Amino acid sequence: MLIGLAIMVGIAGWSGHVLALPVAFLFPALWAFSHSRLVAAGVAAGYFLAASRGLPQGVANFYASDLWPGLLLWIAASSSFVGVHAALWTKRPGRRRALHYLAAAVLMALPPFGIVGWAHPITAAGVVFPGWGWLGLFAAAAGLLAMTTKWWPAASIALGGLWLWSAATWTPPSLPDEWTGVDLELGQSLGRNASLERHRELIGVVSRKAGEGARAVVLPESALGFWTPTVERLWRDELLGMSVTVIAGAAIVEKNGYDNVIVAVSGDGAAVLYRERMPVPVSMWQPWRSSFGERGGARAHFFANPVVELGGKKIAPLICYEQLILWPALQSAMHAPDVIVASGNGWWTTGTSIVAIQKASAEAWASLFGIPLVTSFNS
Repeated sequence: MLIGLAIMVGIAGWSGHVLALPVAFLFPALWAFSHSRLVAAGVAAGYFLAASRGLPQGVANFYASDLWPGLLLWIAASSSFVGVHAALWTKRPGRRRALHYLAAAVLMALPPFGIVGWAHPITAAGVVFPGWGWLGLFAAAAGLLAMTTKWWPAASIALGGLWLWSAATWTPPSLPDEWTGVDLELGQSLGRNASLERHRELIGVVSRKAGEGARAVVLPESALGFWTPTVERLWRDELLGMSVTVIAGAAIVEKNGYDNVIVAVSGDGAAVLYRERMPVPVSMWQPWRSSFGERGGARAHFFANPVVELGGKKIAPLICYEQLILWPALQSAMHAPDVIVASGNGWWTTGTSIVAIQKASAEAWASLFGIPLVTSFNS
């Protein structure tokens, strides 16, 4: 029964609807009241696998293969979450159990375990405590710990009441003045089609947004493809005379691999704003290559550039996978950014709720800290 409930919690909480995220607050109670370590492992597995259920189909789409590679990766990715929660489960109730859950939550928030720390229940803090900032995060953490104790009924009522009030008065994060994000539907050709026609098509999109009053236009991850002097010159020349800055995803190839980046370009100049802290493991980040004397893969800049500055504003960029895990958002929030820019290239997520979950997570973090949010995704 506990495992079945955990599966239901994973499916409902991580459905892609931001207001459903607080369902995940039930997971600590199901874990805590398991009757054995084996059941606790089953509860963790059921929750995690249900929450990340889009992964097998996404992998199949990405590699144009059948579901088997995705299923294997799905199970492998769950091993950290299941292992940590199984190891830290204890049959001793009270403070000790709460501290054990706290340890598990912290481990799944930070590298190395946090690299696959998807579906972290604390993400729902922004829905239950919108605008509370760090106080809201600590209140949500206290609520999660209380769910592992005999006080879980009172905690459930309190959190449920706050959730209902928040849902009744919910207002999505605002857009910064004169900023806009562009969603595209260009499939897997985005970033791979390097033709002049594609670049001019994107420049046309920017031009229309500038005509509508936008002064900063955000394009999705990989929108500009490989960032080269030729591409930079083309965009600078085409934007000359427009009072607009384009903030877009690109890739910079270097000797031992490449960086997944966000660049800012206008008629006055261009610069690399941000290098992704945590690219998607396996498909992008492949640290094992160096052990075999090979090169390639995206580089991870784990704790680098949590915020960047542009036009007097502090920007917290979150690219794709960074929206699914904890530490990039929290590290950026520590620097009090003026705007969160969440972008992604989700063509490979067709038939899944992965992009919806990414957007819901970004919206929850922006709501928690009261920070304006700009999103831009390709599908």
